[in-house]
Amino acid sequence: MSRAAQRELVEELLDGKHRALARVITKIENRSPGYRDVVSALHEHTGDADVIGITGSPGAGKSTLVDKLARTYRDAGLTVGVIAVDPSSPFTGGAVLGDRIRMASNVGDMEVFFRSMSARGQLGGLSTATADAVKALDAFGKDKVIIETVGAGQNEVDIVRTADTVTVLVQPGSGDDVQMLKAGILEIGDVFVVNKADMPSADRTVAELEEMIHMRNDPTANLDLGHHGFEEPEVAVEDEEEENDRWTPQVVKTVAKDGEGVENLVDVLAEHRNYLEETGRLAAKARMRYAEEIRQLLREDTAQLLEAELDRRGGVESYAAAVYDRETDPYTVADELIEPLADCVEERRD
Repeated sequence: MSRAAQRELVEELLDGKHRALARVITKIENRSPGYRDVVSALHEHTGDADVIGITGSPGAGKSTLVDKLARTYRDAGLTVGVIAVDPSSPFTGGAVLGDRIRMASNVGDMEVFFRSMSARGQLGGLSTATADAVKALDAFGKDKVIIETVGAGQNEVDIVRTADTVTVLVQPGSGDDVQMLKAGILEIGDVFVVNKADMPSADRTVAELEEMIHMRNDPTANLDLGHHGFEEPEVAVEDEEEENDRWTPQVVKTVAKDGEGVENLVDVLAEHRNYLEETGRLAAKARMRYAEEIRQLLREDTAQLLEAELDRRGGVESYAAAVYDRETDPYTVADELIEPLADCVEERRD
């Protein structure tokens, strides 16, 4: 795609043309030539969308809840973009659940843009392509961007880097779900939703969640690992009391198939968004997210450079054989391959 064609595509997206939005996301997902220039051009137009992550174990009702959330936001006059991150097909790398009917309540509504994307081998994780697609939806002008992940346990922490508010769905009476939370996913949740709350065990699950949240927020319980599994972003505070004013995750009950409790969930999500804005944590999280994105891109680009150099020198297999024969060792091989790159960086620095 020529530079002129790229500029035209960006302009059409910014003008609100859904076809251009779809084309941009396809380019992003396929990593087509020129996609980076397109994402770069969109960046200055981002920063306004409220990004909400929806995660949880398979069967918890995530897709149904996302459908009802989108409908509720549309009824309030807001525009919505939905990215559903599905497991990668082992044959094509595509999204194997992409053809299922998900947004039944929003069929025909052009202001709800739905896209199913492949996690590209990162179960429960968000690929770089997904983060770029969020930028496209943000630049397009969507008020709410919802990311639904496959739900694969502890790896769901990846969603924290992309979503402003993380919502974790839990099924009532599921011992596996409670164990999953103890394994680490508890740390990423801003809001917990006990879906299918018409089941008899729902109240017990709510009580278990609230107890776990209390233990997590209690330093004496030896579970205070920092919200989201890492240190909270530093923000300017005026006194010790304000510094200690941290968000306490809320537990909400819903019956998504009937829409019950969804409006309450929307209120809680709005409450968390207001908290982020008022405390300065929204900006702090964004800076932290961009820092991680820069690191990730550097890792990817550097890895590609080194893979190309490996191929030029006969492939990694030849080095592995030499290591096996004790002619060299892995550290020496790594030093040898990285040396040209290090020399280039050193020359530029001078």
